[in-house]
Amino acid sequence: MTGPGEVFIALIVIGLPILLLMLIANRYFRLREKKLEVEASLAAEKAAQYASRSIELEHRVRVLEQIVTDAGVQTANQIEALRDQRRIDNGAPGQ
Repeated sequence: MTGPGEVFIALIVIGLPILLLMLIANRYFRLREKKLEVEASLAAEKAAQYASRSIELEHRVRVLEQIVTDAGVQTANQIEALRDQRRIDNGAPGQ
């Protein structure tokens, strides 16, 4: 037969280590959760920076495309003006 003293010792020998393991595991998982939250926050910040940089680069490309396109039109107009001038100078209309 078991007495109350043996039950108390069994609780100490079995229950105390289980309780300590549960507390250690709880603290470990809370620390791990905090670490994951920090990593997620940093990843979100980097993603925002990349998105901002991407938008900035997109805007710059649009400006460059506009400059190239506008310059191309101006160059074509200048070439046509020179051709027209040459036709007038040579007296050959419509060549």
